[in-house]
Amino acid sequence: MFRLENVVKHYTRRGDRVIALDCQDRTFEKGDYVAIIGPSGSGKTTLLSLLGGMLSPTIGKVWLDETSIYDIPVAERSALRSQKMGFVFQTFNLIPYLTALQNVQIPLCLLQLDQKEQERRATEMLTRFGLGNRLDHRPAELSVGQQQRVALARTLVNDPQIILADEPTGNLDPDSRETVLNAFDAAHKEGRTIVMVTHDPIAANRASRRLTLRNGLLDESNVVPVAQRHSA
Repeated sequence: MFRLENVVKHYTRRGDRVIALDCQDRTFEKGDYVAIIGPSGSGKTTLLSLLGGMLSPTIGKVWLDETSIYDIPVAERSALRSQKMGFVFQTFNLIPYLTALQNVQIPLCLLQLDQKEQERRATEMLTRFGLGNRLDHRPAELSVGQQQRVALARTLVNDPQIILADEPTGNLDPDSRETVLNAFDAAHKEGRTIVMVTHDPIAANRASRRLTLRNGLLDESNVVPVAQRHSA
C-alpha cells in the first residue's frame, strides 16, 4: 500500500542541516497495523506527515499503491486524502465553534455528500461511540475523553482505508484510551491499514508490527504476539 523509496527529509536550522528522516526502502502493506515508536524528536511525526501527503520529502518518492503522491497536483493529493485516509491527532483538532455533529460531518462535506446523508452518517458514528446525546455539544462542553471520541468518529465516518494516528492516546485516561484502542482493533479486523505514532507502550503492544525510529532511521522491532496484543 505505502512504499517509501529512497526518502530523505531534512531541514536547515541555524545554518545546519538536520536530517529528520532517512529511509532507503520501507513498505507498509494493506491491512498492516504498525506502531512507530522512538524518542521525541526522532522523526516520527515527520514520517506520518510524509505518508499522509502533508509534507513532501527532500528527495525520494512516497507511493500509495501505484500513485507517487508528491508527483500529483495538490488538489488531487487533497482528494486522495479525503477518499482514502483518516487522521487521529493527540490535540483532536476539533473546530471549537462547531457542534460534535458538525465536526464529524466535515469529511463528508469535503466529499460533497447530501446534507441529510452527512447528518445520518455522523449521528450513527457518534452514537456508536456513546455520544448520541451529545450531538449538539461544542468541544468546550465535552470532557477530554469525549472530545477524542468525537475526533475518532470524524476519522472513521468516511470509511477510510487508511488510519494515520499521531499519539492518539497521549492525553487520555485509561477508559478513554481503551475506547480508542478497541476502535483501532475493530478497524484492523475490518482490513484497514493503521500507522500509529506513539510513546504509549500499551498502545504499541496492540499493533501487529512495531518500527523504531531513532535519529531519522527506521528499524523493525519485535513483532508482538497476538495473545499479548489482545490481553493488553
